Amino acid sequence: MADSLTGIIERLERQKSAIERALAALREVDAPATAVQAKPSVAPEPTSGTRKKFSAAARKRMALAQQARWAKIKGEVQPPAPAAPEPSKPKRRISPEGMKRIIAATKKRWRLKRAAAKAESPSAMAQAAG
Repeated sequence: MADSLTGIIERLERQKSAIERALAALREVDAPATAVQAKPSVAPEPTSGTRKKFSAAARKRMALAQQARWAKIKGEVQPPAPAAPEPSKPKRRISPEGMKRIIAATKKRWRLKRAAAKAESPSAMAQAAG
């Protein structure tokens, strides 16, 4: 029984060394492929150096908003007061006369388009018949 166990152990150790050699070979084969993949094949293009620029008013609004967020996180009772906003311009509206002119122009355009289509359809039929 001891002899059979010794033989089994020897065979397992041979298999173990064979497996270790195979793993080492696979690692050598995989290592260069991994190194090649890590390097980009094409160098990244340099940026143009231009950035989107914000106006001074926009930067001030962003700064105030960030200060308010930090105040909220820190638990301060009163966040810094925002600057007085400029009064917004009233929303522009089209006058009733302007709407009438737009509607009349649209109706005229459609009337001309329909007339052109009607004039074109008999000539198209004559060409198809001829």
